[in-house]
Amino acid sequence: MASLTKPPCSISVSTICGVHHKRLKLWKSQNLLCTSNLLHTSRKLSTVCCANTSPWESAPVTYSPHNEGKLLKEATNIFETMSSGETAEASIMNAEELAGPSNHPSIQLQYLKWPIWVLGPTLLLATGMVPTLWLPISSIFLGPNIASLLSLVGLDCIFNLGASLFLLMADSCARPKNRAQGCSSKPPFSYQFWNMVANIIGYIIPLTMLLGSQKGFLQPQLPFISFAVLLGPYLLLLTVQILTEMLTWHWQSPVWLVTPVVYESYRLLQLMRGLKLGVELGAPSWMVHTIRGLVCCWVLVLGMQLMRVVWYTGFTARTYNQESSASVEVN
Repeated sequence: MASLTKPPCSISVSTICGVHHKRLKLWKSQNLLCTSNLLHTSRKLSTVCCANTSPWESAPVTYSPHNEGKLLKEATNIFETMSSGETAEASIMNAEELAGPSNHPSIQLQYLKWPIWVLGPTLLLATGMVPTLWLPISSIFLGPNIASLLSLVGLDCIFNLGASLFLLMADSCARPKNRAQGCSSKPPFSYQFWNMVANIIGYIIPLTMLLGSQKGFLQPQLPFISFAVLLGPYLLLLTVQILTEMLTWHWQSPVWLVTPVVYESYRLLQLMRGLKLGVELGAPSWMVHTIRGLVCCWVLVLGMQLMRVVWYTGFTARTYNQESSASVEVN
């Protein structure tokens, strides 16, 4: 009776709420089941993706734009280190291959160069000193004429040939055995400057005396042919010396240090010969004093050249000692 007394609207509302509540419960339960299934399957997928691969397959590479630059840099470094390592090994192998068979030829070349140390000075003695000291001047000197001048110039040309051969031998001895190393020895500018000053002064003094004699400032006058016999070979060989020095400077040859010494030593013999010939020619006193002054000047220049050789030797010894001590400290 009670149920019959209730209005129909309340009955329908209650039934609809119950049905809706049951549907919500069913939908929630279905959602929970779906989410649980998705989580379960995702865990399975993650375990499958992270599973260890077989030993014969390579590990998967994951791409990342941030790691791209690093990989490229590492790759370039790896290639550079590999190339540098290969070049270092190749250079070591080449050095060992070259050092092994080349020991004996270098020793043989050193033994072959030893006779040049005696042959070069012997050429200077045979072409310069022997004709000047032991050859009688009277046999070639017939007086102040062209024949005497040519004979004296011939003696100096013979010496020039011997000096050129000596300088070539000295250059071959100074060059390194390995031609790939190269050898360039450039003299300092101050050395070149003062050498040229000394050579120019050696030109100016006799030419000034000749000009003063021709102008009548110096009495008695000296004929030109007599002056050419006394100092003509001297001026010619001085010109040859200047050309030789300039060539050694241009070629950067190690013989630039001894070239003036060789020619200036013979120049003293030339001037002493001129003094003897001046007595035979009856040269005026001012000419004899001029030759004596030239002898003194060239002795001074030769002494300075020898001092330069000593200084260069000491400088080279100091440099060698510093390099050897530095190498010992490094080792």
